[in-house]
Amino acid sequence: MTRRTAGSNDRTTAAPGGSPAVATGTPDGGWVSFVGSGPGDPGLLTVRALDLLRAADVVVTEAPDHEVLVRSVLGIPTPTVVTDEDGNETVVDEGPVFLDGGFGEDGQPLTHAARAKVLLKPAKAGKHVVRLMTGDPFLYASGPEEAQACVKAGIGFEIVPGVSAATAVPAYAGIPLTTRSHREVTVVSCTDKVDWSQYADGRTLVLLSSVGPIADVASALVAAGRPASTPVAMTRVGTTTEQVTVTSTLENIAADARAAKIQPPAVTVVGEVVDLRETLSWFETKPLFGWRVLVPRTKDQAGPLSARLRGYGGVPEEVPTISVEPPRNPQQMDKAVRGLVEGRYEWIAFTSANAVRAVREKFEEYGLDARAFSGLKIAAVGDKTAEAIGAWGLRADLVPTGEQSAAGLLEVWPEYDEVLDPINRVFLPRADIATENLVAGLIDLGWECDDVTAYRTVRAAPPAAPVRDAIKTGKFDAVVFTSSSTVRNLVGIAGKPHPSTVIAVIGPATAKTAEEHGLRVDVMAPSPSAEVLADALADFGAARRLALLESGQPVTKPSDRKTTSRRKVSN
Repeated sequence: MTRRTAGSNDRTTAAPGGSPAVATGTPDGGWVSFVGSGPGDPGLLTVRALDLLRAADVVVTEAPDHEVLVRSVLGIPTPTVVTDEDGNETVVDEGPVFLDGGFGEDGQPLTHAARAKVLLKPAKAGKHVVRLMTGDPFLYASGPEEAQACVKAGIGFEIVPGVSAATAVPAYAGIPLTTRSHREVTVVSCTDKVDWSQYADGRTLVLLSSVGPIADVASALVAAGRPASTPVAMTRVGTTTEQVTVTSTLENIAADARAAKIQPPAVTVVGEVVDLRETLSWFETKPLFGWRVLVPRTKDQAGPLSARLRGYGGVPEEVPTISVEPPRNPQQMDKAVRGLVEGRYEWIAFTSANAVRAVREKFEEYGLDARAFSGLKIAAVGDKTAEAIGAWGLRADLVPTGEQSAAGLLEVWPEYDEVLDPINRVFLPRADIATENLVAGLIDLGWECDDVTAYRTVRAAPPAAPVRDAIKTGKFDAVVFTSSSTVRNLVGIAGKPHPSTVIAVIGPATAKTAEEHGLRVDVMAPSPSAEVLADALADFGAARRLALLESGQPVTKPSDRKTTSRRKVSN
């Protein structure tokens, strides 16, 4: 892995692209890209925005969560501190330099002029600066003023539009801003002095910064001639899995928003189009919407599962329970790899993606590549392991067609044949805690097996106290177990999940371990795949939601063990 200290630029950078909008760049290449980050959902970033973020030397943020967003979408880890032999500490960061362009050291919002100074300083030093702005840089934002500062300083710039909250949040709430019978829409910022009498007609209104003044705004619209029964919807933190929408009327929206404890940021829509939410709500009706899901996995393996859960509206929280480490004695692995290169084996059998990774790392250590597998037959315990092999440029010759497990692999493994098989030895790299069933089965089939510890699985450190408390008190809606070891280790480091928490497991063996630890299994994946496990949990959530609706009960999450308040919070 390439490492760099903050401020260096050892990445391959693409040219910002296009000609400067007005000014010309500095002779040494300084450039500013004003990039809209959208309203909150990272998936709404444009392709151009991602390209520029990858190439950036400096990212000037606007919102407190912007650095987290950039690191997440680019896969950049948080900075680490490295201590040398003399005790000197160095911060190592693989990402760009992040500068706060939203708030000063005193915690107060920066003025437009102060923000411009933050981005101009590195640009004048020849850096490629991405100015990340919430929503769209040229819509209710300081983009125009900061771009003019670039012109004055002779710094080249470009504008990358972002998805505006004014349109995205209503869409995520299931509210179209225009229909065949409602063609006019007006966006109004409630921070400005507004003559509400001009909005007495039936046009759709999108109100920004409306949470505080909503009572006065609603009264002014009614006084201007809008019916008190006009539908209103207020959506908080729209496009995120924390989104909450309150539907009401001009007469009652202030009280209902207060009862729902709606806090900024929120977008309010006024008009008949709000009624369409009842049939068009699609985001808040996702099967796992807002569910806080515990993902106890090896840290580097949690990505695909978490991404799948997010797609269903879940809020995954990854808690490492297992740390994968090299074997205590590497000599056995070294000897086996040398034997592989020398043609000692007929087969190599991979029982996990971790085993593939361990062998690949050992190859890289020796300066070997996939060509060393020439003439060797490769077996994989399942599709996911086969995918890891494929990512190495290899193809598995044998994968179970039925149960994807050691038993399933033995069912399709051929018996040793002295005539057809020139060599009778199998290289089996695996975890230190693996069972002996596969070795015994291979011996029964006539093969000799070199059972080699390729990696160790070590119980991770306990999670933070708030997470342990959330696990025990039922603040997680579900937990997904992908192996028996994740069950044992989670219970060992954090305690048993609360009885209200939905328990989802990847297969029968994991289910048995969960039950042995006193857990009620609610969901089991029909096949041993992390993605299929997420699908199964989503099916459970959808069925639960439908049952609540059919019984006339409010849609709640498993962690909601109290009755809802009087407000109408729609899902």
